[in-house]
Amino acid sequence: MSEVTSLDNPALGELCEQLARLSPGLDAPGEWPAEQLQMCGEAGVFRWFAPEAWGGWAWSEEQLLRGYIRLAEACLTTTFVITQRMGAVGRILAGDSQFARETLLPDLVAGHTFATVGISHLTTSRQHETKPVLRAEETANGFVLEGYSPWVTGASAAQHIVLGGTLASGDQILVALPTDLPGVKIEAPPPLVALSASQTGSVQLRQVQVERRWLLAGPTPQVMKQGAARTGGLQTSALAVGLASAAIDYLERQAEQRVGLASPAAALAEERDELTRDLIEHAAGRPGCSADELRTRANSLALRSTQAALVAAKGAGYVAGHAAGRWCREALFFLVWSCPQPVAEANLCELAGLGFGGEQQA
Repeated sequence: MSEVTSLDNPALGELCEQLARLSPGLDAPGEWPAEQLQMCGEAGVFRWFAPEAWGGWAWSEEQLLRGYIRLAEACLTTTFVITQRMGAVGRILAGDSQFARETLLPDLVAGHTFATVGISHLTTSRQHETKPVLRAEETANGFVLEGYSPWVTGASAAQHIVLGGTLASGDQILVALPTDLPGVKIEAPPPLVALSASQTGSVQLRQVQVERRWLLAGPTPQVMKQGAARTGGLQTSALAVGLASAAIDYLERQAEQRVGLASPAAALAEERDELTRDLIEHAAGRPGCSADELRTRANSLALRSTQAALVAAKGAGYVAGHAAGRWCREALFFLVWSCPQPVAEANLCELAGLGFGGEQQA
């Protein structure tokens, strides 16, 4: 396969066609998108995100968002896995360990190895717990980790996990954890409503000793808010727009034969295009609204457009294996994955008929 060196490169269309063709097979139990990730590696997708000094192509934030939208439209599962992979790469790039960069980045950028992240317990997951679920103790040679990371994507395929731990002082660290260390146990991931092939589940750590050379950041309060290691961003919204695009394209094709679908399809397409423009403007440093507002709109669009596709598909869409039914299940993912509380509350208000702001609709 030719390398996708730009968004207008025909190779991107070829890659997306192949991803879309393989996507239905990922619904089978126990699947993992190994073939899809290999295809993306051969097409140079992982080079989009890395600087030229490490063999990358240093795409801009706007280019990356558009790339994510295209990939997610073809296969949400594969694209989601890529976000976790590239999240790990980004934190290794921005981290304090030159050893980790030199050891890991060449093969990661080339697509020869796989890394992922285990940081949700520091941001949105398990925040109600009175005791940190993954604890770290500093030693002369590094750190000892004890506990678990609840949501790690593709851990069984990863050679390293960028993992966060909390010290007794409340300070936090990020490490590039080698998965072959004694005491690391990767649990069998639970079946999910959708995206089960992302193999997302918990990783248990029992007195795992990590050498200091793998330390990426910390100890420091709220390590995820420090410098380039901040969480958030627009990529999850871009994935939601990509999923919505798949559903809207289906609706537009159906509207060519059924005039009653034309107006809803056009309205959803217009909303998608406006949201895409706002995402790109935000990425370019010209935000018209907050990232949380964009995520709220993206979640809503994904839910409504996929259900519209199901309505258009009628009973056939409710049969297992139809794309419309899969898209509806995949849209639910955005209500629970790395979803900030203000976004969750806004989407809940909309679902209750209160509008995003909590005021009753007329």
